[in-house]
Amino acid sequence: MNKEIAVIGAGPAGIMAAITASDKGHNVTLFEKNDRIGKKLFITGKGRCNITNASPIEDFFNNIMSNKEFMYSSLYTYTNKDILKLLNDNGLKTKVERGNRVFPQSNKSSDVINVFWKLLKERNVDIRLNSNIKTIEREKDKFKIKVNKNTFIYDNVVLCTGGISYPKTGSDGEGLRIAKRLGHNITPLLPSLVPIEVHDSYIKKLQGLSLRNVEITAKSNGKKIYNDFGEMVFTHYGISGPIVLSMSTYLYKYLNSEINIYIDLKPALDFEKLDNRILRDFDKYNNKFVKNSLDDLLPMKLREPILNKANIDLDKPVHQINKDERKELLNLLKGLPMTFKRFRDISEAIVTSGGIDTLEIDPSTMESKIIEGLYFAGEIIDVDALTGGYNLQIAYSTGYLAGNSI
Repeated sequence: MNKEIAVIGAGPAGIMAAITASDKGHNVTLFEKNDRIGKKLFITGKGRCNITNASPIEDFFNNIMSNKEFMYSSLYTYTNKDILKLLNDNGLKTKVERGNRVFPQSNKSSDVINVFWKLLKERNVDIRLNSNIKTIEREKDKFKIKVNKNTFIYDNVVLCTGGISYPKTGSDGEGLRIAKRLGHNITPLLPSLVPIEVHDSYIKKLQGLSLRNVEITAKSNGKKIYNDFGEMVFTHYGISGPIVLSMSTYLYKYLNSEINIYIDLKPALDFEKLDNRILRDFDKYNNKFVKNSLDDLLPMKLREPILNKANIDLDKPVHQINKDERKELLNLLKGLPMTFKRFRDISEAIVTSGGIDTLEIDPSTMESKIIEGLYFAGEIIDVDALTGGYNLQIAYSTGYLAGNSI
């Protein structure tokens, strides 16, 4: 029997739910509060859209930070191969980059969104933009939805309004508030994949400096709690970038202790090899000031802060550098220290940790265990993952399962 379906939120989860429910023959209306679909999708992957990850689907669970068991049905029902086939079959060429991250070949997130728009229009999904959902009420076996100043009746509702990160994209928490009024428990909402503020004042001089192929280590009371290799960037308040965002998800349990962070600027070289490298550079620039002797080793922005931290006079001639000063320089290159201050605000987080309690959702259908006919998909659910395309895949998979289960 054809049903009237309302999908609330036109992000990746809502789009997939609408496409899938329509493929089953239902009449689907897709409500979006923005003036276009996929607004948050547009900014993912620095505007290139990290569509998914090409790793085997079983590897995804190692990258899901909360309630990974909840995701088995949806991820195995609709995999990364499935979403790529859908997009490829409809004209989108894709490529795989470092860490098995999948991007459109064009490096344009708009190309991904255009394919989704085409798929929705081909299925005659009724797309209602600039639509603010005021209330959703259950009346007998129907749902009464107030949108802007109008009221509509639907057989089923799929709520895909996201969390509360990047509120300017529409994820302002309204869907969570609606779910709470309908009787659902909302687990604590915390920033996940979020930049980090540090206490160290020298960081301000490094603002805007991006580093590739560095190693980051976090320690709590001297004990290593995180380690990763990759890219990062310094900001006016601290640090960000892929390895920093991933690290942030591991630090919550240690917030009551002092957290120290170290950046190995030359992870490919051990202490002995790096020391030999420094000696060669010092020999090469023997008649220069030390501030001009690190050209081959460090970006310009890093030289002064590191020499200051090593208590080495910038205008000291290279041939006057003693062994202890060189050792201090070596230690800083292998572990530039900073002290954790706090996370940035949740509005700056890539995803929200927390949401609809997974104990109240059937993982094999995405249907509410509290209200029959109500479904959830995407970031509104208390599931989040590391960077690399995993969160978007969670959105596609839960959206597909919700749409397919009606």
